[in-house]
Amino acid sequence: MKWYDPKDRPMPWKGEKDPYLIWLSEIILQQTRVEQGLKYYIKFKEKYPKVADLANAPEDELMKNWEGLGYYSRARNLHAAAKFIHQEYEGAFPNTYEEIKALKGVGDYTAAAISSFGFGLPYAVVDGNVYRVLARFFGIDTPTDSTEGKKKIKTLAQELLNKKKPGIYNQAIMDFGATVCKPKGTLCEQCVLNQNCKAFALNKVDELPVKKKKIKKKNRYFHYLILNQGENIFIQKRIKNDIWKNLYQFPVIETVKEVSWNDVKKKNEFSDIFSDDFYGILSHSASYVQELSHRTIIAHFHEIKVDDDFPKAKKDWLLIKRNEIRGFAFPKIIDLYITKEY
Repeated sequence: MKWYDPKDRPMPWKGEKDPYLIWLSEIILQQTRVEQGLKYYIKFKEKYPKVADLANAPEDELMKNWEGLGYYSRARNLHAAAKFIHQEYEGAFPNTYEEIKALKGVGDYTAAAISSFGFGLPYAVVDGNVYRVLARFFGIDTPTDSTEGKKKIKTLAQELLNKKKPGIYNQAIMDFGATVCKPKGTLCEQCVLNQNCKAFALNKVDELPVKKKKIKKKNRYFHYLILNQGENIFIQKRIKNDIWKNLYQFPVIETVKEVSWNDVKKKNEFSDIFSDDFYGILSHSASYVQELSHRTIIAHFHEIKVDDDFPKAKKDWLLIKRNEIRGFAFPKIIDLYITKEY
């Protein structure tokens, strides 16, 4: 706390006391770099300055404003929690740790951040920065992604917390991890804690913290059918519990491996759409790739011309003007194609 200077590393949410805006910033910054999340925070703060504004926002509008930020379940949970606060608490943000943690999409870390920053409650924030600082300083080699490791670090963090000034302490240790005790390029020689740091003494800074789990990624192959009917095209909303729920897409055929267009045409999903030659091929795109945390998406886009009496339009398809497409929220990989081709 002696090291910490609030003027360093200025962010629009630092020092914020409004629990709603703290919550908003924390949800946006989950699994997101500060540089990327900053513009979204500013946009959401301006467009939805109060819980009621967020609660009353149409879902499609909210998802469009979230477009490009990824991990869209955060936006859905944010919306659901805002509605709950608006209805159950009459728009007043809950002010106990237990009530805050009960909100949809809020876990230990976010609840502690809102509690300590917004209400001065004594709960330690434990994010990646805190895991790293404590694991190195105390020489903890228990994997931080194990149940035992998580419990050990969280217990230690709570014991070390300055109970009188929890918000300042939490911000200080997070900033310390972000600027001094960094994942790479640590500033050990300048570190005010280096005399007592076990990792520094044992030359194990680069070895800690330890993680045991490696994410195994799976490839998914999407073939998007862009059905052009004059100046109109068909889109649909993803409603299943899968990636990108409640975002829009073109009708899609998924395959288990990379296949040719002729193989796509042999799929049952294709014959369900095109029972006869009611279409003509306009173009096929090259591969588009998007990396997700547990998936790699490989997509192809097929521009297809269909007749005015195209018989196989599905009930959940929307027919929209081609020039209206930017008003809908799409996954990043589709947005990349639209930006390039439209």
